Amino acid sequence: MLKKGNKLYSILTGSCPKCHQESMYEVKNPYNPGTLFKMHERCSHCGTRYKIEPSFFYGAMYVSYAVGIAFGVAAFVIAFLLLKATLIQTFIAIFITLVVFMPVIIRLSRNIWINLFIHYDPLASRA
Repeated sequence: MLKKGNKLYSILTGSCPKCHQESMYEVKNPYNPGTLFKMHERCSHCGTRYKIEPSFFYGAMYVSYAVGIAFGVAAFVIAFLLLKATLIQTFIAIFITLVVFMPVIIRLSRNIWINLFIHYDPLASRA
């Protein structure tokens, strides 16, 4: 289903948006303390620079708001509508969900943001 050449592949795996050959992050696990924001400067396969300009990933904050809302709505639907939790329990579930998934939300937001500006190039993946 998810294969190289698909934007969703790059977004969900954190791979280079141009060639999809390597991870943009020095450590793939977002829950590894101190390494959440550590990225390679360039792709070792195609040479794509990940930090296009200084402060490039500040724009990912806007994306993280939308991704956080999506996680919050999912937590609400599961807790309130499916599990029939009280309103207070539902708010606690949303809060816990957002705290626990914060590293994932940050990484997903960065992946979405860079994929808006850099597009897959099949020739770069062969190089």
